[in-house]
Amino acid sequence: MKFQISDLKSQITNAKNSPTVFRLGVFVVLAAVIVLMFPRYNNAFRYHFEQGKPWGYTTLTADFDFPIYKTDEQLDREQTQLLSTFTPCYRYIRGVQRQVLVVSLQDKEWLQAENFSRIAVMQGRVSKTYPITEVYTEMTAHKQFGYDCAKNLVLDTVLTQSMRDKLLATLSPTQGLVQKGEKIVGKGEIVTDRTYQVLQSLRRAYDEESLGNKQRTLSILGESMLVLLFLCLFVVYLYVFRVGYLRSTSTVLIFALQMFIVIGLACLALRFNLSVYLIPFAWVPILARVFFDSRTALFLHFTTILITSIVVPTPVEFFFIQIVVGMVAISSLGDMTRRAQLVQTAAWILLAQVIAYTAISFAQTGAISSIDPWMYLYFVICALLTVGCYGLIYAFEKLFRFISSITLVELTDINSELLHTLAERAPGTFQHSMQVSNLAAEAAKAIGANALLVRTGALYHDIGKITDPLYYVENQTGVENPLLAMDPRDAAQVIIAHVTEGEKIARRNHLPEVVINFITTHHGTSLVRYFYNTYCNAHPKEKVDESLFRYPGAKPTTKEGAILMMADAIEARSRSLEDFSEESIAKAVNLMIDAQIADGQFAETPLSFKDVEDIRRVFTARLIAMNHHRISYPTLNK
Repeated sequence: MKFQISDLKSQITNAKNSPTVFRLGVFVVLAAVIVLMFPRYNNAFRYHFEQGKPWGYTTLTADFDFPIYKTDEQLDREQTQLLSTFTPCYRYIRGVQRQVLVVSLQDKEWLQAENFSRIAVMQGRVSKTYPITEVYTEMTAHKQFGYDCAKNLVLDTVLTQSMRDKLLATLSPTQGLVQKGEKIVGKGEIVTDRTYQVLQSLRRAYDEESLGNKQRTLSILGESMLVLLFLCLFVVYLYVFRVGYLRSTSTVLIFALQMFIVIGLACLALRFNLSVYLIPFAWVPILARVFFDSRTALFLHFTTILITSIVVPTPVEFFFIQIVVGMVAISSLGDMTRRAQLVQTAAWILLAQVIAYTAISFAQTGAISSIDPWMYLYFVICALLTVGCYGLIYAFEKLFRFISSITLVELTDINSELLHTLAERAPGTFQHSMQVSNLAAEAAKAIGANALLVRTGALYHDIGKITDPLYYVENQTGVENPLLAMDPRDAAQVIIAHVTEGEKIARRNHLPEVVINFITTHHGTSLVRYFYNTYCNAHPKEKVDESLFRYPGAKPTTKEGAILMMADAIEARSRSLEDFSEESIAKAVNLMIDAQIADGQFAETPLSFKDVEDIRRVFTARLIAMNHHRISYPTLNK
């Protein structure tokens, strides 16, 4: 029995830890996938270099003798020059007169296309060459000599190909030799055309050398260690500063997906010999800034470009430029509430890339000639692709159920169909929601919470009252409250129902989960105090079941949810005040918030004592401003 209990405890512990193991496993899998995506350069030659740029490593000397290979352009030029002296081999056709050299029209066109100046005619083992001008077709021979001449030459393809191969074999693919110990390039020296050719020859020499499995394995191991190191540093950052993100599976997945997309595109570009600057690395900080915060966005961007720097040709230049891109993207974007902001951010990124590239080129070489004009075209294309991040924002919202500031702004449009319906069917509730949204947004600003989010939640928090608007006092004009004629228990259930009905309506209208959360938590598990007190007073000796008078909850878990609960209760309470003096309003605010705290409604939120005091101050000042007395206008004496 003791073993069974111990085993059960172990299973419970494993079940609790499994989400954490899964989230950490996401980063391990990401590291493995990234290493597999890396373009496989030669494991022995790990240098990155470009023509016209400084050599960024220590002085390089030859470890062994190797030839300097000619470039493809040199080989093509020499081959063309060599083949210009080549003569294709023909043989006479037996039984045909040989007074005039006659070939087929197809052969004549081929000779002209290949720019041959002569042909060789074989007679046994002896050959005789003739200029191409003495070779005719049947038609041209008739025009030239006035009588018919039959084709008497045929191309000896086997002999021609053999002679051509022997001629090309004399062409040397190399020019010169670098001896062991000879200096190739010094640190900081510009990679000239000659140096570039020597370095490419050294790379080729390594490529032709057979690499052992141990060397290849160690190289991949080194890449894996670097990738894991950078990802571990990011995880440590999350654990120390943003542990809430680390505890969210969807958040971890969105971080991993962002890095996978951008690093994968970079590796794809490198495999196809495209510039890595075509890839919009700004996607990472933009997406992270829209859904999370600036610090996390910058740290995630750093991690991404550090990993990519392992395989790019010029890692220092790449890292420098991309750091600038990330800082500009985050600084210029802010809270993204308009689509035009993304275009403006792309423009600033383009300008920053141009300045950064030009500056680093001048700093490294001190010469205008080191500037690659194509780089500016790459930056323009990258800026255009950056605007495409808007599509990713939408996709991530749907895939991970995150919500962006743009979506929140769209939801606060009071002309939307759902809010318009609320204004028509329950005008009092609509006005109440508007006032609550203003109160809540001001309080959120005061304590550094998300004002736009709580404003949006406030507009929809009472959407469930659309179903039976006349049961709620704010919508009753000139009619008796029907709830007063009901049993207090039934009346309480009618009031409570607006929460569950609101959730149903919100889901039918596809509102985001974060907005639905405001609907379900804006009363927490509090009592419907009016009908609870009424029933208790009417049944003083009865033990009252409080569950009949309590909202189903859950309690708010965020600062924004707590602010909305306070604002909703205080705005409703302010409508019953007869005295709108500063003392009366302050007292009402304090009593309502103190009652909610005593009831434990904010126990699961991260509100501090200072936050609560700031909220009290804002609510009091706002209600005083909303209910201040105006001067009476004098009547006109007639």
